[in-house]
Amino acid sequence: MASSVWKGHLTFGLVSFPVRLTVAARTDTISFHQLHRTDHSRVKQVLFCQAEDKPVPRSELVKGYEYEKDKYVIVDEEEIKKIAPKTAKVMEILEFVKLAEVDPIFLETSYYLHPEEAGEKPYTLLLEAMRRTGYAAVAKLTMHNREHVVLVRPGRYGLILHTMYYRDEVRATEEFRADPSQVKDKEVELAMMLIENLAAPFEPEKYKDTYRENLRALIEAKIQGAEVVEAPAAEKLAPVVDIMEALKASLQQLKKPVAVAAEPGRATVVEMPAERPKRKRAPA
Repeated sequence: MASSVWKGHLTFGLVSFPVRLTVAARTDTISFHQLHRTDHSRVKQVLFCQAEDKPVPRSELVKGYEYEKDKYVIVDEEEIKKIAPKTAKVMEILEFVKLAEVDPIFLETSYYLHPEEAGEKPYTLLLEAMRRTGYAAVAKLTMHNREHVVLVRPGRYGLILHTMYYRDEVRATEEFRADPSQVKDKEVELAMMLIENLAAPFEPEKYKDTYRENLRALIEAKIQGAEVVEAPAAEKLAPVVDIMEALKASLQQLKKPVAVAAEPGRATVVEMPAERPKRKRAPA
C-alpha cells in the first residue's frame, strides 16, 4: 500500500467522513551521484556557517525569513503548527463546478483520494452523485506547509484530487495571443482534416521516454564493457514556406482520399491510395 501524504476528513454539507491521500503520479528519472573525479568516492554536501567559518550540523538549523537585506525573523516549527488553519485536518468542499470549465493550466499535482474503512459508504455516495451530475468539487486543504485549493473529480474507480495553482500564480499575461485573421478558411479545413486523420484513442502505454531508455541502455552497456553506440542525429526540418502545400503533402502521406474546398461552389479532390502506411518512429 502506498504511503499517505495527508489524512483527515472530507466534508460536503453536513456529511463528513475520513479519507487519506496517496500520490497518483510522479516523474521517473535516472539519478546520478556526485563523485570525486580522482578516486570516484561519494562526496557530501556540507552546510557551512559563513560567520563562524565552520560546518554546522542540521540539528543547529532554524527557519529564518529575510524581511530586509541580511535581517531575519526566526520562526520555529511549533509556531507554524499553531497557526495552521482547520484545513490541515478537514478538507471542506466549497462548491461544485463543471469539469469542462476548469482550464487544465490550473492543475498541479495529482493524488488518489481513498476512504478510510468508516467512510466507504459516504465516499461511494459522493462519487456516484458526482458521476451522474457531471460535477467536480472545489475544496481546500493544508499540507506541506501550504493551504491548497484542490479539485476533486470522479476517476475510473474512485475520486482523484488535483492541487491547483492560485489565479495569481498562473502567468496568463505571458500566454501567446493568436490572431485568427492570419489563416484562411481553406487552410483551417485542411488542418482539421489532418487532425482527423491523425486522431486515435488515448492510450498512454503507447508513449515511452526514449531519452530515459537510451540513458539506461548507455549505463548497462558501460557496466557490461560494451561499445556505446550514438543515437541517430535529429532530422533537420526546413521552415514551411507554403502552408497549403505542406498540409496537402501531409495528408498525402496518410494515403487517404480527401476533398478540399478550392473555391466557393467547387471542390478539388486529391486522390490517394486508401491504405495508411505505418508512421515512422521519430529519431531519438
